[in-house]
Amino acid sequence: MNCFEDLKWRGLVKDISSPELEKKLNEEKLTFYIGTDPTADSMHIGHFSSFLIATRLAKYGHKPILLIGGATGLIGDPKPSLERQMISKEDVLKNVAGLTKQAKEIFGFEVVNNYDWTKDLSVLDFLRDYGKYINVNYMLDKDIINRRLESGITFCEFAYTILQGMDFVHLYKDKGVTLQVAGSDQWGNITTGIELARKKEDVELYGMTMPLVLDANGVKFGKTEGNALWLDKNKTSSYELYQYLINTSDEVVIDYLKKLTFLNKEEIENIQKEHNEKPELRKAQEILAQEIITFLHGEEEYNKAKNMSKALFSEDITNLSSEDILTNFKDMEHITIEKEMPLEDLLVTGNICQSKREARELINGNAISLNNKKITDNMYLVTKDGAIDKKVYLIKKGKKKYYLGIFN
Repeated sequence: MNCFEDLKWRGLVKDISSPELEKKLNEEKLTFYIGTDPTADSMHIGHFSSFLIATRLAKYGHKPILLIGGATGLIGDPKPSLERQMISKEDVLKNVAGLTKQAKEIFGFEVVNNYDWTKDLSVLDFLRDYGKYINVNYMLDKDIINRRLESGITFCEFAYTILQGMDFVHLYKDKGVTLQVAGSDQWGNITTGIELARKKEDVELYGMTMPLVLDANGVKFGKTEGNALWLDKNKTSSYELYQYLINTSDEVVIDYLKKLTFLNKEEIENIQKEHNEKPELRKAQEILAQEIITFLHGEEEYNKAKNMSKALFSEDITNLSSEDILTNFKDMEHITIEKEMPLEDLLVTGNICQSKREARELINGNAISLNNKKITDNMYLVTKDGAIDKKVYLIKKGKKKYYLGIFN
């Protein structure tokens, strides 16, 4: 398959600004950019699906530039229903630094910051050099702006699309960029840049959007939506990422393999065939987790996450270190153990059980495990010597509820 056919087969093309773009992607070497605003100091899996297209296009000979929106991040693009909360300049600068470092480490391409060419622009220059080229009626036709007219939209948000259009024009003049790629929710901003370039520079630039990658509930991944899977392993550990990916629903796993990995058509079709024959083996999900975690964090992190998962759901976690457990289970409810004590006392003081009676019933009913070992003696002494590295206990209540008991 050529470049455009590959993108289409993967479901990565939603809108293109001109039919000519297909030919250009297949026959020319374009310089293009894709960007994100610094609403956090790490990208999440929603960004990953978009930014991966930079690597895909680079494999076909195109040149990517990754833009971090230090300027546009101070404004915030309009949300469909309400105004986005402003981020302080200090937080924006911190987030820009984090995203720049992360983008360079993961993707390895040139990174630019639109604050660099926006910070010294005066209001008068902005209005004369850019505002005069974009008609208000044109802006009102933008879907996201039009949807906000009834509830109200500030001038700050209203002007956001021109700021992003400025980026496209600047990068065309400074870097030779002729294509902008983004998620489908950025189509209005892309076309503003194309319009601004046409009127101001008398040149045709191009735009392409991708469908947003949605979770199993049809919701896009993101900080605002509350379902962000961070690419920073200190925010979302490799184990947590593994758990999410291995539990991907059968309905979307093949779509994720197409959009989130570099496996080719033949490989994915073979995986799909095996998966359809024996979905209970979850081979497609395992390969998805392996491809993504290895790309982001390396093979060692993938193997560690897989082994952590196996250990947690098997009868042996003795090969795990306390550091592994504390890192990968950081979101698990923690209980501080101040001193050695009988198990029933620990369950009560740690609020795992509401009373000693409940604790005894659970222990006698084989419903309590320490480090995946069933404990049936309610007076079993919880000691440092029994803890992993004399520090950590993995406490299991029933079939699914886990706690970390940590000695001071």
